Amino acid sequence: MMLETTWFILWGVLWAVYFALDGYDLGLGTMLPFLARKGMQGERDRRLIYNAAGPFWDGNQVWLVTAGGVTFAAFPGAYAALFSGMYTALFLLLFSLILRGVSFEFRRKVNSVAWRQTWDACHVLGSFLPALLLGVAFANIFQGIPLNAHGINEGGLLDLLNPYGLAGGVLFVLMFSLHGLLWLAVRTQGDLAESSVAMAKKLWVALLAMLALFLLMSAVYTKLFANYWENPILFAILLLPVVGLIQVRFALNRRASVLAWAGSAVAIIGVTLFGVLGIFPALLPSSIDPAYSMTISNAASSPKTLKIMLVVALLLVPLVIAYQAWVHVFFGKKITEEDLEHEEAY
Repeated sequence: MMLETTWFILWGVLWAVYFALDGYDLGLGTMLPFLARKGMQGERDRRLIYNAAGPFWDGNQVWLVTAGGVTFAAFPGAYAALFSGMYTALFLLLFSLILRGVSFEFRRKVNSVAWRQTWDACHVLGSFLPALLLGVAFANIFQGIPLNAHGINEGGLLDLLNPYGLAGGVLFVLMFSLHGLLWLAVRTQGDLAESSVAMAKKLWVALLAMLALFLLMSAVYTKLFANYWENPILFAILLLPVVGLIQVRFALNRRASVLAWAGSAVAIIGVTLFGVLGIFPALLPSSIDPAYSMTISNAASSPKTLKIMLVVALLLVPLVIAYQAWVHVFFGKKITEEDLEHEEAY
């Protein structure tokens, strides 16, 4: 049971890290139409937005592959049930992520306004749709999906679009959009940075209201708080999004963009862990009967597999963290006009 619990915690942490990192990329793409001005100045704004994510987006998606790989290797039963019931949604997620990745490279291949506008539209769709789908998917997992006794999801794509699922989608879009605006403030200067800060302040209010609504709906639509009432110390997890959002606001007022972005990352991690710890020991709670849920016991791989994987994870994950930390420090400087002239610039 100890091994399964350890891997459950790692599973939750990996998803939280993915949301905190790739979240700002998705948020930048989602906010692209609202940030770029018209005319030639708008083209410069769009290039700055692309290059703000450019050195990081593909590395950030490694955490999605890692989180998905852990689900497959550590909890194959949950992985099978997840893909059997959410295949269409996951296919749309994969397609939109591919579309976004292609847009980074293809946008600059042809010197045509229509060509760039087409790939800008693909980039926005490929950013907004994953944020929405991830929020809808995880909210439905928190709420419980209709798993039967055979581990088969009896629901379909439209069943995911329930009030709580849609609330989760809106929450993720707002969280990632704010996260992206703050990252843009970190990486740019001048008018674009000022616009992103001003927009972030307005979006902060909407996110705070949506987070309060989501927590209220969680108490009504889910059983997430059951674990918290049994172990009141877990309520400390809820301090993370609260403290994170407070830090965002104070840091914005002080023009401390890096601290504001860090506070946003803490808030995203806190929201994710709130739901993950709430469903423990289930990975996929069943809304039909709790006995049909995919848990850390009935969905896990063999103890030997989990032990081998744990050794590999302890050796490799710190290296990935160190590498990504170096990338963010080395490439996290302000973007200049000279940077846009480089051949490798987007």
